[in-house]
Amino acid sequence: MILSNITVPLLGLVDTGVIGHLPEAYFLGATAVGAMIITFITWFCGFLRMSTTGLVAQAFGSENQTQMFLVLSRGLIVALAIGVLMIMCQVPYIQFSLALAGGSEQVQYYAEQYASIRIWGFPASLCNLVILGWLLGMHKAKYAMWLLIITNVINLLLDLLFVIGFDWQVLGIAWATIIAEYTSFILGLYMVHKTIGLNKRQRQEIWSGLKQHLLDKAQLIPFVKLNRDIVIRTLCLEICFVFITFQGARLGDTVVAANAILLNFLLLISFGLDGIAYGAEARVGRAKGAKDQSALALSVNTALIFNGLFAVFYSLLFLFLGHWFITLLTSIDSVITYADQFLPWMVALPIVACWCYLFDGIYIGLTQAKAMRNSMVIATFGCFFPAWWLLQDFGNHGLWAAFTIFMASRGVTLGLHYQKHHHKFV
Repeated sequence: MILSNITVPLLGLVDTGVIGHLPEAYFLGATAVGAMIITFITWFCGFLRMSTTGLVAQAFGSENQTQMFLVLSRGLIVALAIGVLMIMCQVPYIQFSLALAGGSEQVQYYAEQYASIRIWGFPASLCNLVILGWLLGMHKAKYAMWLLIITNVINLLLDLLFVIGFDWQVLGIAWATIIAEYTSFILGLYMVHKTIGLNKRQRQEIWSGLKQHLLDKAQLIPFVKLNRDIVIRTLCLEICFVFITFQGARLGDTVVAANAILLNFLLLISFGLDGIAYGAEARVGRAKGAKDQSALALSVNTALIFNGLFAVFYSLLFLFLGHWFITLLTSIDSVITYADQFLPWMVALPIVACWCYLFDGIYIGLTQAKAMRNSMVIATFGCFFPAWWLLQDFGNHGLWAAFTIFMASRGVTLGLHYQKHHHKFV
């Protein structure tokens, strides 16, 4: 899962590197703003993957095949509904988002071009979240790995073809991504089919159970409550990321371009560490489904050790190679000089943030979304925004300091909650 997860931010780094070597900073800034408009919805819908993984892992642990497919079916229905709704509402959504983002005329123009193409990929990208979550919950980590790697390699090659080969600039990045999303959807459905592997009688039994329980109120209410709490949690996280991007846009093209590079570094950190968290989700969920307290403790303790080791590795990586990474992603001197000033935050963040990534995974496996929600609300409105308000005179450094405090508070609140309540979870 670490190997597959790293392909996601690496793709973002390639996107940034391809655009970052175009002659003007506003191309990079526009891609960052346009991507944030799209990923706001994708990340907001992260509940589709999270709840699917937790519920399916528990069904896997209790060997409840009907429940495994009920979760998949409900998730895909919700994903398609949201995707179609966003396409229908694309014009007001994009215009409202651009008005909030601000930025120069060029940033606004190219960001609108980018978002207007990417929004057509929502049905596929949201269904992909469900399929990925289902594969993880079914302990098909190799399938999930190959799904992500193949999809992102396709995206990467199309980036190079469309932007460098065809000179499509920002439009090339958008078209490459949307083609990769629909390719991933088709491949994901094939992997689900391969995973099922049931005989005719078993398929008929599961299909009968789906028709009987898909809209069962007794099962739908816990499903809705779980997703409600994850949605609130994700919305708080999204608000913070969007605030950083949009606030950077208001500080100037160079700032938003530099922050786009730094946020891609942060995604490299988070997706790599999330590989450990994803493994914890599946194992913790399975332990809960099997009602095995010792397996739960072993899964958590093992994940904690590897989480800390990889966090130290990331910190050392940015300490010694951070400047080189920046020069790979852009050739604009003003952006390089400005981004260099913020590398210390990239060195500190893996150590500070690794705990919140892991505990998110643990709590998803336990389907304890209420605790995740409360932790995120406290971190966002009790820590991030008050810290930014107090530190805003320090400009972009104040923004990154507030974000670091935000990540630390998430890990602390969830860690304390787990220590107090872990014996009640199984």
